[in-house]
Amino acid sequence: FADLDFDQIKVSIKDYLRSNSNFTDYDFEGSNLSSLIDVLAYNTYITSYNTNMVTNEVFIDSATLRENVVSLARNVGYVPRSRKAARAKISFFVDTSDYTNAPASIILKKGIVATTSTFGEQSYSFSVPSDITVPVVNNLAFFNDIEIYEGSRINQSFTVDSFDPNQRFILDNAGIDTTLINVDVRPSSNSNSATNYYLSDSLFDLDGSSHVFFIQEIENERYELIFGDGIFGRKLSAPEYITANYTVSNGKDANNLSTFNFAGTLQDNDDRVVTSGISLITTVESSHSGSNIETIESIKKYGTRIYASRNRAVTAADYEALIPDIYPE
Repeated sequence: FADLDFDQIKVSIKDYLRSNSNFTDYDFEGSNLSSLIDVLAYNTYITSYNTNMVTNEVFIDSATLRENVVSLARNVGYVPRSRKAARAKISFFVDTSDYTNAPASIILKKGIVATTSTFGEQSYSFSVPSDITVPVVNNLAFFNDIEIYEGSRINQSFTVDSFDPNQRFILDNAGIDTTLINVDVRPSSNSNSATNYYLSDSLFDLDGSSHVFFIQEIENERYELIFGDGIFGRKLSAPEYITANYTVSNGKDANNLSTFNFAGTLQDNDDRVVTSGISLITTVESSHSGSNIETIESIKKYGTRIYASRNRAVTAADYEALIPDIYPE
């Protein structure tokens, strides 16, 4: 059982056959039996290799496939860090003095707000996850210190199916920043009444009416939304309609950008689109804090440590585990 190389397996098979009196004077090297021995040795070699690899994937220390490492970390309640969108702060103002009827307020609509367009370099889009409303004072509306996030905002919808007990709510895209996921639930697809659900990373202070959702990483660096069961978090029922709005970013590639061009949508309080009087963007903070999805090595290192610390910060090892989760860059 210790001889797992192809040549060693062949020798073992030949030694076994030579011990049989029916093959005492048989020429194993020059006979057709040699081809059969090759097939047996090859099959044994492949089987032993696959068995060894499968066994390795059962343990977090030796697993090599990301899906398996993530699954093993999930057993101790660890959710690997997602990709983080780079963020920046900008300011600009809108001059409404040319309006016949000056608006009372101006709304910066959620979605793309600014782009970078340095010649010869990749262009990045920055967005806001929700609408921002500012009042108009003396014909000026100031959008100061607006925090923008690199990436594209994507909407994805699901309808709860009462006939599918194993229904899953999987977000189709990789590269999602899980901290920027917004989830709304409506009684049906035709309803205008929506309830916002927030991401929870623990079961503390939750009951059967809590409007929460959980996430877990699945294959191909995608994420699945998980809702409550009626004990920890409210349980969804058909035909409720789920809308997930999330950001797909380029991670750390979008750090250190400081030149932005306005590309957003502005409306006044009368739903008129504002296209004039928009000033140039002033960069308050260059883009920073973008990071890639947590690596396999990091999951192996910190998954068990986070479990051991139980989110407390007492010992040096606790801090070593918790700080990268808060500040991945």
